[in-house]
Amino acid sequence: MLKESFILRGVEFKNRVLVASGTFGYGNEVKEVVDVNRLGGICTKSLSWKPRDGNPPRRIVETPSGMLNSIGLANVGVHAFIKEKLPYLRTLDTRIIANIAASSVQEYCDVLTLLEQEEGIDGYEINVSCPNVKEGGLSFGTDCAMTKQITLRLRALTEKPLIIKLTPNVTHISEFARAVEDAGADAVSLINTVVGMAVDVHKRKPKLSTVTGGLSGPAIKPMALAKVYEAAQVVNIPIIGIGGIMTAEDAIEFLLVGATAVQVGTANFIDPAAGTKIAEGMRQFAERQGITDLEQLVGALETNKDFSVLHSWL
Repeated sequence: MLKESFILRGVEFKNRVLVASGTFGYGNEVKEVVDVNRLGGICTKSLSWKPRDGNPPRRIVETPSGMLNSIGLANVGVHAFIKEKLPYLRTLDTRIIANIAASSVQEYCDVLTLLEQEEGIDGYEINVSCPNVKEGGLSFGTDCAMTKQITLRLRALTEKPLIIKLTPNVTHISEFARAVEDAGADAVSLINTVVGMAVDVHKRKPKLSTVTGGLSGPAIKPMALAKVYEAAQVVNIPIIGIGGIMTAEDAIEFLLVGATAVQVGTANFIDPAAGTKIAEGMRQFAERQGITDLEQLVGALETNKDFSVLHSWL
């Protein structure tokens, strides 16, 4: 029998496919069309201390092989989440990872501390990497010292798995991965969206109200693979790969370059069952290959190239 599970700080995930924050709501929105219990885990929509309306429209634009979004971390706020969303999530047979976003270090701490008092949350993913807000988010995620400080502060507040979500919009993501590992993070998830924009040539205006936004989807998969591979060379903690995963083969690519698990994001907007289908496809691939444990695929990429080649073009 194939072993699909992995363990993060003593918490076992039934398989290696999670759904990415911001692409799956709070889980209950799709309960009529997909069996969410077949997922390894759900990363909730980002949670802040107070509700956020996010950015004004237009804030989503379709692009070739991807999507630009500038939602701006719109969410119900942590108090409404606890009252209105968490009761349903507690009924699920899958891991629940609360994604936290904030505009200050103290807000990160306040949200996590409040969530620590509740049952039904298996771990935390800390968003220091959103490019669509005016404060916090990317301003934290591009500052290595600040990212490390946030990790240190939050590590002291919980014994549950702590995952730091990193931005690709830096020169060397490996430096950030190493910093948060040193600060006590249990895993890193990467990558978040890449800064991009779209232009309406007839109106001579940007298509997004915020001018730029975050690019996701298949267009960013090559970059995401390279960033995961880079980080895997320098850290020992698990990496959760994100970026353009549409098929089981995409997910397996991430495992081969060093990811322990993956998150499915943009594909959920096309098919809410994408995550469960990808998990099933990974099972079928492993069976055809005679693989008994998906861990055998993690970091199994065969290459004679030295890691330094990644930066030889700089």
